[in-house]
Amino acid sequence: GALGGLGLALGLWRRQVALAAAREDEEEKELWQRFMAPPVSGLRELRRRRRELRSRMELLIMETQAEMCRALAALDPGASFAVDSWERKEGGGGISCVLQDGDVFEKAGVNVSVVSGLLSEEAARQMRSRGKSLKAKDGKLPFCAMGVSSVIHPKNPHVPTMHFNYRYFEIEEADGTKQWWFGGGTDLTPTYLNEEDAVHFHKTLKEACDKHDVKLYPKFKKWCDDYFYIKHRGERRGIGGIFFDDMDSPSKEEVFQFVKSCAKAVVPCYIPIVKKHCHDSFTPEEKLWQQLRRGRYVEFNLVYDRGTKFGLLTPGSRIESILMSLPLTARWEYMHNPPESSKEAEILEVLRNPKDWVH
Repeated sequence: GALGGLGLALGLWRRQVALAAAREDEEEKELWQRFMAPPVSGLRELRRRRRELRSRMELLIMETQAEMCRALAALDPGASFAVDSWERKEGGGGISCVLQDGDVFEKAGVNVSVVSGLLSEEAARQMRSRGKSLKAKDGKLPFCAMGVSSVIHPKNPHVPTMHFNYRYFEIEEADGTKQWWFGGGTDLTPTYLNEEDAVHFHKTLKEACDKHDVKLYPKFKKWCDDYFYIKHRGERRGIGGIFFDDMDSPSKEEVFQFVKSCAKAVVPCYIPIVKKHCHDSFTPEEKLWQQLRRGRYVEFNLVYDRGTKFGLLTPGSRIESILMSLPLTARWEYMHNPPESSKEAEILEVLRNPKDWVH
């Protein structure tokens, strides 16, 4: 009788294990359908470490990528995203999703990367210059970095370019202590100024910040205006948004929840603006002005952008994904100056003197 009972219990246990495995497979399939590609760390590993912040952040960036790609694809049904999963031999990899030459978007890229390994000397120097005291062991600093990054260049000059990036960084010092921080932001670069769009964009981001602390939006809005500054031109790259880096307080969980709110605000702050203007008519002169503004975008990204610099300084990084932010086309004309009081001069005024859009 005892043996029979044991056999019954064993059979029941096996059935439960089989059911749990089937449930996991079902969940896995569902996640795969939700994401653009299987996650870099693999779903089993993410599930095993699901309480760890690193895993939750990786799931968040995968979800953000998928949400953005679906929203963009719905507006440009004739085009499709090329989904490119890549591996980095030094550790980790990423998923690049790029749409090119659509009817609405000239180039739209949404990238995820999850990389680990040893920080290069140049990258460590860049961080130390920001006040990080990093104590290396035999000159080595193990790190883990992950993030989602996107740049969208529309065809129509009345639809603004948009960029967002949210990332998490962890470094292990010589004594085993871990330094961690979050960074990111979302910003808008219109070719022509539309005040209603500027207000909508900034209000949506302010609402995301205000859920956590009303002091965050004004602080990060100013940081954005200061960061996206093309010094050699004396103008900002666009009309701003929010930007922050090295964020490691009040607690890991609270900062993660804040980053999550910002990531969830990306689609609602931008997609309605695209819908509103993607069928606007435009002139060859307006297209030319868009090309010249794109040239400024390239100048900022190649000369000043910290993310681009970090990527280029990281061994084994994927150059195609780092330079995805560059437009398909741009133009540089010698000594181009728009006429005074023109629509072109209007946007330049705002780029030289940032405005408060929400008060």
